[in-house]
Amino acid sequence: MKAAAELLGNERGNEETFPAADMEEKPGGAESFGSSPESRFSSPERAAEALQGGSDSEEQTRSQDIYQLPDITCLNIQTYEGATRDGRFHGEGVASFQGGHEYQGHFSEGVMDGPGTFTQADGLKYEGEFVWNVPTGQGTFTWPDGSTYVGEVYRGIRQGMGTYKCAKSGVSYRGQWHRGKRHGKGTVYYNEDKTSWYEGDWVMNEREGRGERGYPSGNVYTGEWRNNQRHGDGTMTWMKVEQQYVGNWQHGVQHGVGTHIWFLKRVNGSQYAQSNQYKGDFFEGRRHGKGTFYYAGGATYTGEWRSDKKHGQGKLTARSGRVFECEFDDDLLIASLNEDRAPTPLGAPPLLESDSSIIGPHMALNIEGILDKIPERDRETERKQVECAVLSQHLELRLIFGFYSRLGRSYPPDNIFLLSRLQFWRLLKDCKVHHHGVTLAQLDRFIREEAGLTEVHSPFTSMQLHEFLTGLVIVAYYIYRKDMASQKHCLAACLSRLMTDDILPNARNVKGFLFRRPDLTAEALKKAKRCWEIFDHFCRLYGAHRDLPSMTCRQLLWMFKDLRLFDHQLTTASLLELITAENGGCTKQPSCVELEMVFLEFFEVLLGCAELKFQQVPDALGQGLVQITSHSATTENSPDVEAYEKQVEEKGNVQDVGDEEVQNQDLMSPQLAENFQEHEDVSISGTGPRDHQVQSRSLAVQRFFNDCFFPAVDHHWLVTRQMEITQEVQDGKEFQCRENSI
Repeated sequence: MKAAAELLGNERGNEETFPAADMEEKPGGAESFGSSPESRFSSPERAAEALQGGSDSEEQTRSQDIYQLPDITCLNIQTYEGATRDGRFHGEGVASFQGGHEYQGHFSEGVMDGPGTFTQADGLKYEGEFVWNVPTGQGTFTWPDGSTYVGEVYRGIRQGMGTYKCAKSGVSYRGQWHRGKRHGKGTVYYNEDKTSWYEGDWVMNEREGRGERGYPSGNVYTGEWRNNQRHGDGTMTWMKVEQQYVGNWQHGVQHGVGTHIWFLKRVNGSQYAQSNQYKGDFFEGRRHGKGTFYYAGGATYTGEWRSDKKHGQGKLTARSGRVFECEFDDDLLIASLNEDRAPTPLGAPPLLESDSSIIGPHMALNIEGILDKIPERDRETERKQVECAVLSQHLELRLIFGFYSRLGRSYPPDNIFLLSRLQFWRLLKDCKVHHHGVTLAQLDRFIREEAGLTEVHSPFTSMQLHEFLTGLVIVAYYIYRKDMASQKHCLAACLSRLMTDDILPNARNVKGFLFRRPDLTAEALKKAKRCWEIFDHFCRLYGAHRDLPSMTCRQLLWMFKDLRLFDHQLTTASLLELITAENGGCTKQPSCVELEMVFLEFFEVLLGCAELKFQQVPDALGQGLVQITSHSATTENSPDVEAYEKQVEEKGNVQDVGDEEVQNQDLMSPQLAENFQEHEDVSISGTGPRDHQVQSRSLAVQRFFNDCFFPAVDHHWLVTRQMEITQEVQDGKEFQCRENSI
């Protein structure tokens, strides 16, 4: 009689191990492999030994040819009940083996042959067809944990078409098998809800060939595989972020030549609803080598890339057709080598020096107000010269425009947003334009007057590129017009001076409390519109300039006093320090308390107060503040704004107050100086001290506005309204008394 050792033994010798289900590929990054949601096939631990009576070791079993059928002399049948013929088991019967195993089914000439069920002592069961003591044909394996295999079996192993389902993990596979392993065409689901799956080619339990992989997020990869990794030609689509890569893959990441597409939605502030596209070389999941980036706005960059950034020489082609040869270093433009104008269309005349505009309508300058101050005979020449100055710097200006327009926003990779006035003010402050003896409020007023604007815009109103350029030209004129008066082309000289001395050295070096920390900006901007309403209300109340909402430092001190916001942490000294932190000493101002403030400065002072009052810093930041000497009537418990103002006015500047040691100190305390450092690592990872600091800052903003500032404003407005009503009633009574007396 032939052995039944391979009845279930080969299911152990070829134990199924599902490969790790790969985690989702991040756009532009490598695919990572985590803990497998798949589990091993729960085949019986001693199936071969039990059915062979323990005569062979596990190593011998694994080394045996899976087609060899050993003897069953080691199997001892204890009892048999059923039909016999000529002294042999023949027909239907039940056999019990030594060790507790049992077979119930059809026998033929003394061997198990035909349909039957073999149940192992530990509960593993095979139900199906037998051929000469070996499971062959259609059958079902059922493991003690409920896992099952239903399909074709050949000589005790899975061979042909079959379906396996793991009861513990919910993993299932339906497809072709060879020698007990997935091989051929098949589909696997890695979870019960079937949101993670693979359908395609298999080679000995590994994804290899062509196949489609779906991830729980909805992302899908379709293409070639090797050794369970994306390898060859394939397409990956990231559904949530709306990106797609088509091209070469190697070891699970983009490698070779390919195309990455960003499908863009039209969002607030964006000018386009198209797509960005990169075609070129990839290396280990990054844009690296030679490639072309097609921007949604119509421009293109063709040149060298390194680690997802423009690096080396390349050409920028504007939407207008102009071509600029440039050199980049780590995505930053370091040189514009030359400009090649694109050929004009057939029959179209080239642009001549006498053309009325050099820079085109999308960059047209609205500077008629300034040109009116120039002799009429020189106006056209002056316009052309300043347009040439803009054109010579237009690449840098576009980069600056794009950089600041992204601050505080979730943006698509086209980097094309309209600049808000809040962001424009931040640029001017970063470039220290207000150090030239002029405030942002004055500059904003100049821009409105010279550009002929009559409507008062909110800080969130958008500026297009030509409005941004116009603003810079006007700012340059008012700052440098006296210094450049002797120049032949005064306006162009002013702009060049502004770019050289102020913009280029300082732009993109973000300071202040609002935009410098991206991890805090989102939380802060949630409070911005309510704060704008409060700012506008108090500006109109004080009535300094009704054409443009602004207030002086003195009026801000009054507001804080009226709202009862001063305490032992937030004093008049610390508040004034926050106000003047970026003003470089304000030596050109008669008094720092008379400085005008735009909304950006007002809002950043509030954010500074939030950090001062609620963030846990050593000694509540008090040790580092510029101290007011005993000559001041200001105290921590009962701040006296009027006394402090009087002292400041007498000295002319806050740095003049106190002894010589205080006079020689920098106006900013160590803590505030840290807040205005030019370089800071803003990356967030893990849950370490950096992550805790981010959470602390965000909580400080929430507590200050929700628990302190907004309730104080609401209470003040309520009390003010009640006083107005009381006064109206009193006035009414007095009027009635006068009427009665008459």
